[in-house]
Amino acid sequence: MKVLRFGKAGKTAWGVLSPETGEIREVAGAPFGGIRFTGDTHRLPDVRLLAPVVPSKIVAVGLNYKDHAREMGKKIPEEPLIFLKAPSALNHPGGDVVYPRATQRLDYEAELAVVIGSTARDVKERDASSAIFGYACINDVTARDLQVKDGLYARAKGFDTFAPIGPWIETELDPSALRVRCLVNGEVRQDGNTREMGASVFRLVEFISHIMTLYPGDVIATGTPPGVGPVKVGDSMTVEIDGIGSLTNRVVAP
Repeated sequence: MKVLRFGKAGKTAWGVLSPETGEIREVAGAPFGGIRFTGDTHRLPDVRLLAPVVPSKIVAVGLNYKDHAREMGKKIPEEPLIFLKAPSALNHPGGDVVYPRATQRLDYEAELAVVIGSTARDVKERDASSAIFGYACINDVTARDLQVKDGLYARAKGFDTFAPIGPWIETELDPSALRVRCLVNGEVRQDGNTREMGASVFRLVEFISHIMTLYPGDVIATGTPPGVGPVKVGDSMTVEIDGIGSLTNRVVAP
C-alpha cells in the first residue's frame, strides 16, 4: 500500500494511491492509528505531493554501508553511528534543494527511510517490524566541506531543504535486499543494496529505541551506499529504491 500526503486547493491530506489507476483515496487524519477513508478521491496529476510525514525527529545513520565506509576511509562502527537531522530540513518530492552560500561542496546521499508507525521504546530487534509503518526514499543532502571542517554533522546536514523524502510510504516491503540508486541528471552515481548495510533496519530500530522514544511519523535514514559526490546549481538528483519508486529534487541557488 502506497500512503502519501498531498496538497490540493489549499487543503492538506493523506491518501492511499492506486498505482494502476493513479487514483488517490483520501484518508481521514493521519494514517498511523488505522486507515479510514473519507470517500473523496483525487487524481495523482491533480495534486501536489508533499513529504509523506512530518516527523518529530529524523534519526540518521552514518557509515552503515561497508563500501561507503571504505570510500570515506573509515571502518564500519561497532555500534550504529547516529545523529539527528533537523526536522526543519524536511523537503517535498519535487521541492528545490537550496545550495547554501556557506558551503563549497554539496553532496547527494540516497538512502532508505524507515517511517515509524507506533510509539516505540526499548523495542527488541525481533519485534521491530511491528513498530514500522513503512518505507520511503530520502536524500540526506550534505554540505561535505562543513562536515569535514566541523567534525560534526548538525550544520552540514541540517540546512533547510536538506531532507527530501517521498514520494510516498510503501507499507508492504521487505527491506533486507533493496536496490538503492542515485542519479544526477539521469546518470547513475550510486548503485547499492541494503543487504550491504552493517546494521539492518530492524537492528537500527532496536538500537535507536533504546536511546530515545520513537513516535509515529518519525524517520530513520538508514545510511547511504558508495558513490556519494557533489552536485551544482541546476542539477537534478533522483533517489530510486526497489518497491518504492523515485524521489527527484533540483538544486537551486540561494
